[in-house]
Amino acid sequence: MSGVRTDPPRNGEVAAGTADGGVETSRHDAPSRPLHHPADGPPPRSGEDLRGDFPGLTPGWHYLDTAATAQKPQAVIDACTRAMGRDYATVHRGVYARSADMTLAYEAARRRIAAFIGGCEEQCVFVRGATEAINLVAYSHPRKGRVLLSLLEHHSNIVPWQLAGWEIDVCPLTADGRIDLDAAERMLTPDHSMVALAHVSNVLGSPLDVPRAAELAHRVSAELLIDGCQAVPRLPVDVAALGCDYYVFSGHKLYGPTGIGVLWSDKLDALPPWQGGGSMIDRVTFERTTYAPAPTRFEAGTPAIVEALGLAAAADYVAGIGVAAIHAHECALVARLREQLARRNSIALFGPDDSAGIVSFAMAGVHPHDIGTILDESGVAIRAGHHCAQPLMEHLGVPATARASFGLYSNDDDVAALIDGLARVERIFG
Repeated sequence: MSGVRTDPPRNGEVAAGTADGGVETSRHDAPSRPLHHPADGPPPRSGEDLRGDFPGLTPGWHYLDTAATAQKPQAVIDACTRAMGRDYATVHRGVYARSADMTLAYEAARRRIAAFIGGCEEQCVFVRGATEAINLVAYSHPRKGRVLLSLLEHHSNIVPWQLAGWEIDVCPLTADGRIDLDAAERMLTPDHSMVALAHVSNVLGSPLDVPRAAELAHRVSAELLIDGCQAVPRLPVDVAALGCDYYVFSGHKLYGPTGIGVLWSDKLDALPPWQGGGSMIDRVTFERTTYAPAPTRFEAGTPAIVEALGLAAAADYVAGIGVAAIHAHECALVARLREQLARRNSIALFGPDDSAGIVSFAMAGVHPHDIGTILDESGVAIRAGHHCAQPLMEHLGVPATARASFGLYSNDDDVAALIDGLARVERIFG
């Protein structure tokens, strides 16, 4: 049909082709749309305009911990409720109609999520989260050797490489808290078979120039794994354009359920199975087992069916708003907060000025846990601690930081409440 898209929306795009913004495939491919925004009206805005879609955002509560986990829109909750209730059945096994229907829905979810990041469905493995995805690559990779990490990595991008027996080199940071790719270029050798870096730091919010990192890795015949947990909810992601070999993210940071994530790779055929069990096999005998092709060979056992459908609904919801619009909204809030924090002599800011949705700071003479506790009394929720990044804390010379992180539902009132709460902290400890 001329002029009509038949693929699901990519990250940052709105599906075209039907009156309601859906796609002309099957009902399983039809994306959820943000509530309260009619399809024939103007595109929705981020912030206050969307808060009503999130039942967890109760009046008077200022949620600034989206980098830890995002609140869930009603569209996701409804998708999970339908999948757990009215539509529930197992997948890939039953010959009865509901099981066949759920199998179609499950595989459509994979297709929709793959399209959201610019990939193909056969390149996307459902996992429990980014942590499991990195473990899968670290243990299954046929060319274990040296891996180049950076100082700002989350523990989930450090410990799996250690446990799997890789030799680790650590790339330093620039003065403003970015991964120093000039240093990486000097450090990389043909002995490195992997480079594994965060697309956006979960502490500093610093974004990575992924195409350049991919070029540097491939120059020495290494592969590049990108931890996209903090990037997928707030930056347009097209894995083909990025040039990486593996891209991982967790669903709960993309406004989806916990217990589900994605490993994308165009190198899956080169990886052997990691876990064994049902579903991932071709034929089993006591003498020999043959395995299903990717991605099925990496999904042993009954999958997270409900969670996969919830994640697809979350991707559709975000795509319906547009990740570029979300990024612009969060950037404005970050700039506003950093400007106000910089005026306070007691505050030390960490990370670059253009941090993506995340602001980490410390207050002189006050432990971040005390900051977090006092802010909670004022209805402001932030994260305080080492953020699963202890090597970075050591580099920064602090035991912990306070971290405010924004989402598509955040607004100026959240920033004002945080600033007012910090003034109260100063008065208490002054």
